[in-house]
Amino acid sequence: MPLHKGPEKSDERPMSFNPFFGEANPVSGMTQAPPKHRLSDGPLPPSTAYQLVHDELMLDGNARLNLATFVTTWMEPQAGVLMAECEDKNMIDKDEYPRTAELEKRCVAMLADLWNAPDAGAAVGCSTTGSSEACMLAGLALKRRWAQRNADRYPARDVRPNLVMGINVQVCWEKFCNFWEVEMRQVPLEGDRYHLDPAAAAELCDENTIGVVGILGSTFDGSYEPIAELCAALDALQERTGLDIPVHVDGASGAMIAPFLDEDLVWDFRLPRVASINTSGHKYGLVYPGVGWALWRDGAALPEELVFRVNYLGGNMPTFALNFSRPGAQVVAQYYTFLRLGREGFRAVQQTTRNVARSLAERVAALGDFHLLTRGDELPVFAFTTAPEVTAYDVFDVSRRMREHGWLVPAYTFPPNREDLSVLRVVCRNGFSTDLAELFIEDLSRLLPELRRQAHPLTHDKDAATGFHH
Repeated sequence: MPLHKGPEKSDERPMSFNPFFGEANPVSGMTQAPPKHRLSDGPLPPSTAYQLVHDELMLDGNARLNLATFVTTWMEPQAGVLMAECEDKNMIDKDEYPRTAELEKRCVAMLADLWNAPDAGAAVGCSTTGSSEACMLAGLALKRRWAQRNADRYPARDVRPNLVMGINVQVCWEKFCNFWEVEMRQVPLEGDRYHLDPAAAAELCDENTIGVVGILGSTFDGSYEPIAELCAALDALQERTGLDIPVHVDGASGAMIAPFLDEDLVWDFRLPRVASINTSGHKYGLVYPGVGWALWRDGAALPEELVFRVNYLGGNMPTFALNFSRPGAQVVAQYYTFLRLGREGFRAVQQTTRNVARSLAERVAALGDFHLLTRGDELPVFAFTTAPEVTAYDVFDVSRRMREHGWLVPAYTFPPNREDLSVLRVVCRNGFSTDLAELFIEDLSRLLPELRRQAHPLTHDKDAATGFHH
């Protein structure tokens, strides 16, 4: 959650509302303006309160046209009904809501099977509020397993655990390393390589390395990191040095794409070095925001001491989470989606999304002003930048002008060592149809003549202009 400061004095103006919002006395609407930053003295009618909030939210962007976010923006009405029916169920209270707990258990089993756990019955896992929490839990398990193996020398002043990853990781890994005092060792970008290099990752490992993170679907460009090659590099490292370093696969997006569209790609529990995997149910798991999943190969990969057991809600409940209470609605929606689609249904939905991404990427390239970094053939995501000969405008100008048409397209610079590269990224999701893609390319095409007539790019501060969203 973002941090918020209190209001400025100049922002103390109370809210105003249409006099007709008052149900019985229209004149009362002129005098009952509630304050914005403190509780009002009395209540409002529900219809009035609703209309005030509704009207303010009209200024938000249209989620369906948000090509920055990976998060699901459309579900079937039946899923919405189920979620509404379960909003009041506390997911943690498994004794009172045993069927919701059972659905969570089934989802874990389905994912273990989908990700080729050697023994799906032995795999352990849990739902989370999203991949960020799932990554935190996976990182904690890696650190605790390393600490157990090195109990004779840790903790000590001169011993600090480290975690190796590409510099393109999602910000949750920076948070993990900061919050839990782990040194973050990052492989920089080089040339046209926009994610982790397996050999370079292995070179950063030592006796204090708790694990290596591989990303199945980089948020910067949609490309898969080579998980099998990473494991092979760590196998070779173990042969040379004896260091046995586990891998966590951050499959926030790709773990719900690759099993259906890239079945021959070996990235999951088929690789013995992969200890844990996470995904976002609310990304390509096709569920509204608020659910992620973390799975471990077996019980040995998740130290028992990290699992808490409480009985004050009734029953003895094991729990491994950073938070406690949360609604069961998203877990129920995930089970609904698994039940509704099955493997073939997921394959059809994800293939359609990839087809839209590939087609749109080719049409963007055909405009002649842009150079594609990726083409949507891994994640249904592609990144592109302006061609070298384009000097009148930059990607930030494109992002700003597309926003005028309702499209939210992020523009951002790449991390070290490619800060010189600024790109636009388009995330295609279920619900972003061929028809919407056609409207997108029409709007982009209409803008180009105006952009080409600019004397120079209008962006003065790229840091302020960036629209990067994970």
